[in-house]
Amino acid sequence: MKLPSPSLYLQHMHAPRFHITECPRDAMQGIKELISTEDKIRYITSLLQVGFDVLDFCSFVSPKAVPQMADADVVAAAFEQSGSKTELLAVIGNLGGAERAAQFPFIRYVGYPHSVSPTFLQRNINSDTAESLNRIRSIRDFLKGDTELLAYVSMAFGNPYGDAWSAELVAECVSDLVKEGITKISLADTVAVGTPETIRPVFELLLREFPDIEFGAHLHTTPANWRQNVEAAVNGGCRKFETALLGLGGCPMAKDDLTGNLPTENLIAFCTEKGFQTHIDFTAFGRSMKIAGALFNSHTPQLFNGMV
Repeated sequence: MKLPSPSLYLQHMHAPRFHITECPRDAMQGIKELISTEDKIRYITSLLQVGFDVLDFCSFVSPKAVPQMADADVVAAAFEQSGSKTELLAVIGNLGGAERAAQFPFIRYVGYPHSVSPTFLQRNINSDTAESLNRIRSIRDFLKGDTELLAYVSMAFGNPYGDAWSAELVAECVSDLVKEGITKISLADTVAVGTPETIRPVFELLLREFPDIEFGAHLHTTPANWRQNVEAAVNGGCRKFETALLGLGGCPMAKDDLTGNLPTENLIAFCTEKGFQTHIDFTAFGRSMKIAGALFNSHTPQLFNGMV
């Protein structure tokens, strides 16, 4: 995809600011062929130069569950002196993951995957709702210093498992998190079931009911629906998005066929077109795109060719 000229930003000096979290962890986690630690570090290093607000760069989870993240401790150690303004986020599934992340105090956020869907909680982290909230309390009480707990609400825009779903139930789920002191929440369309008719009302309701909470959108999209779903989130008030270069990735615990992430290049083009500001360095972004193309095409040619 050809990006609009960055010079267009000069026309929008007072445009709304978009915050972008790039998710190489999500892009890599479902790939069966192991990517070398050196290649991961090289790719993440390039992304730290692009100007993303946050980089979701690894996860401290069981290597049996997610073999691709077995080298997370080695990868994380490589970025102690990165010097980048981009903040680092690591995903965890329990207190043990938080304890591993705590070895790296330069990690700004740990992300925990809660869900409005009891079925998905069981599939993803082997937990029910009550136990998941207990884990959140334990992690919250453990964290020290500048490390902050961010919570994901999976299946935020629909549920493919037959569990009850409504915008009001999502709000109840968010209320439980807010009671535990969570102030940053990412709403995830984990298997791309969201539509404009569900996405916009959820954001409108939550931003009205919880004005002090920072909400973001983690959309898993297809080439056919990414724009309409982004527009729905924006029209609902969302200004924070999580993306992955080339639209790769997805949750390997959700279903057999991974549904790709919102492509970063699409969101950046959308922001430029609409006049939304970002901190993206287009030259550095182009370099990362080339690295991503070579890296992911070599490991997952069928997935790669199907997503771009």
